[in-house]
Amino acid sequence: MPVALIERFRSRLPVSDATPVVSLGEGSTPLLAVPRLSERLGLELFVKWEGGNPTGSFKDRGMTVAVSKALEAGARGVVCASTGNTAASAAAYAARAGLRAVVVLPRGAVARGKLSQALAVGAELREIDGTFDDALAAAAELGSQDGWTLVNSLNPHRLEGQKTAAFELLESLGRAPDVLALPYGGGGNTCAYARGFAEGGVTVPRLLAAEAEKRPVTAASAIRIVEPAHRAEAERRIAESGGRVVSLPDEEILEARHELAELEGVFCEPASAAGIAAAKRERPQGLVVCVVTGHGLKDPPA
Repeated sequence: MPVALIERFRSRLPVSDATPVVSLGEGSTPLLAVPRLSERLGLELFVKWEGGNPTGSFKDRGMTVAVSKALEAGARGVVCASTGNTAASAAAYAARAGLRAVVVLPRGAVARGKLSQALAVGAELREIDGTFDDALAAAAELGSQDGWTLVNSLNPHRLEGQKTAAFELLESLGRAPDVLALPYGGGGNTCAYARGFAEGGVTVPRLLAAEAEKRPVTAASAIRIVEPAHRAEAERRIAESGGRVVSLPDEEILEARHELAELEGVFCEPASAAGIAAAKRERPQGLVVCVVTGHGLKDPPA
């Protein structure tokens, strides 16, 4: 049986013997060599395949900790705003814990595959007219009420769980990569990886945070976030690492997605290929790991 992420990294997480572990077998995702893509791009490239998590995205790493801590605190329900992956993950882990889940989402802005996941496990969906930031404000208001817990990445337990991906990279490689390229939506995952490498006692790799040039309307719906909630910390950590934010047109993101699938058999949603597109644009030296954050079945129309 798979070992729960909380059990695997218990000494590095904010849990105790009193914390009920809510798990679906998350973490321990593959680090894949991609030789044909590496040859085409002229890079030494690996991908961290986070689509291998239970609900198909990296969000499960943080959600197992956030929902476990909510259950420990006596919550009767969890709430989140979402462009899709958070909704699917929060709903699944809430169902596993026997809690209610409410998802607030911007009308028409979330991929249907992700909505189907959330609905299938019993989440209550509340669509609003507005942006993700408007949805987050509404979710935070409900999350402040007695008995409810906000499980967006503003919840510190989320990033604590997500930092475990950095620990896994250190285990797999025996060192930190020279460069880590990943999608940049809200910025929480960038912060989580930086924290994880720092806690692992190594120098944080050069961070390439890949955002869509047109954040409000990008086809990469998972990073369709106008105002990143973690912008200040994420961009400070990017600068400290010697990295940069790479702004990409949708055409480059979608081309990278196609190349990853065609050359290596890894089918991801559009936003998940943003790190690969950034590496392709920047052509960095050394060992490069691209975080591929979510499965292609998340967004079939793309």
